[in-house]
Amino acid sequence: MKKIEHIGIAVKDLEAANATYKAVLGSKHYKTETVESEGVSTSFFKIGDSKIELLAATNPESPIAKFIEKRGEGIHHLAFAVDNIKAEIARLEKEGFKLINTKPKEGADNKLVAFMHPKSSHGVLVELCQEK
Repeated sequence: MKKIEHIGIAVKDLEAANATYKAVLGSKHYKTETVESEGVSTSFFKIGDSKIELLAATNPESPIAKFIEKRGEGIHHLAFAVDNIKAEIARLEKEGFKLINTKPKEGADNKLVAFMHPKSSHGVLVELCQEK
């Protein structure tokens, strides 16, 4: 793992959250994107070498909608940049971690992604990210 790539924050209202984080960070988001397969709209802010990703549900059945319903708005996941996502998945499986995705999938911000189950990481959803 190279660095924290981004911190994902689940929000109910993407526009309201964009305004909040613009005020907090002192700069506008640089990108919005919808990932249909996950039922989510995203907005990205750059902070030094890392990013903040705001995530809002596009339908009531999406994982983000279910997360907010159960836990409320807040930190959803920590994402780590990796050079070789397939090798990192294999390494984590060998170490005994439970993965939600055993194969990389398309993610936002031009990334291949895979998630590690929170039960394996003390309640934190961990995302692996590799540039395409």
